[in-house]
Amino acid sequence: MKRREFIQQTTAATALVGLGGFGLQSFSSAPKKITILHTNDVHSHIDPFGPEDGRNPNQGGIARRATLIEGIRAENPNTLLLDAGDIFQGTPYFNYYGGELEFKLMSMLKYDAATIGNHDFDNGLEGLYAQLPHAKFDFVSANYDFSNTIMDTHAKPYKTFVKNGIKIGVFGLGIELAGLVDKNMYKETVYLNPVEIAQDMSRVLKEYEKCDLIICLSHLGYNYRNNEDKPSDLSLAKLTKDIDLFIGGHTHTFLPQPTIVKNSVDQNVLVNQVGCYGINLGKIDFYFGNNKNTSAEGVSILV
Repeated sequence: MKRREFIQQTTAATALVGLGGFGLQSFSSAPKKITILHTNDVHSHIDPFGPEDGRNPNQGGIARRATLIEGIRAENPNTLLLDAGDIFQGTPYFNYYGGELEFKLMSMLKYDAATIGNHDFDNGLEGLYAQLPHAKFDFVSANYDFSNTIMDTHAKPYKTFVKNGIKIGVFGLGIELAGLVDKNMYKETVYLNPVEIAQDMSRVLKEYEKCDLIICLSHLGYNYRNNEDKPSDLSLAKLTKDIDLFIGGHTHTFLPQPTIVKNSVDQNVLVNQVGCYGINLGKIDFYFGNNKNTSAEGVSILV
């Protein structure tokens, strides 16, 4: 009961954001609610931090996250669970099991999709490929061309879901690996321009797939103040259209609630990231009413 009260109190503190120029006042009947839960940069943190930890005492842990997710799904079955990459590397669990445990536990939590972060290459393409049988969820990556690698066909550019009559498109973007990851680890993987790919993916999902909600699952990073030419979630949100939500990773940015950005056609876009190590769980509720008019509210829940 305490957990439920905490979720309700935390969510109540968030502000409602109209997307595409609409808010809840546009709805003449009860809107359909779609919940998006998300993590990023968990870095093999299976256990919670101990009480003696200086920065994150008694925080995190996949069992606690599972309890939160179970409660939220019970309240709204129309829920997606996503991860924005860097699942691997950070604790002895990865050093010993090579990612097997992480993928098995994510599968038990019923993740719907994840994208690929730079540290997910830390055991090379062969190491990532070897663990795929343990992942009962799909990887989405639109700007890593794996055609000439062992990962060919094992990561999709995007995936679609239907929840309560609402069609949701999710596509993935990864950071440039050159200079960040040893070439021997990613081999013939080709990095494609994320701005161009995001524009292509949003067009495909909007016009061809007829999606009502489009999500970019990104491992580009939230923002780079000292290098504004480097692609980031904030810069892509401003340069694209038809994307409703950027779920980010890589920069370990703790946001108490999503950032609101105006896209290329002056509509609201949400950009969110929930730090690292599984300390927080992102929760964003989208409301669909008349003619699929949309509004949203989001929060970061401390685990």
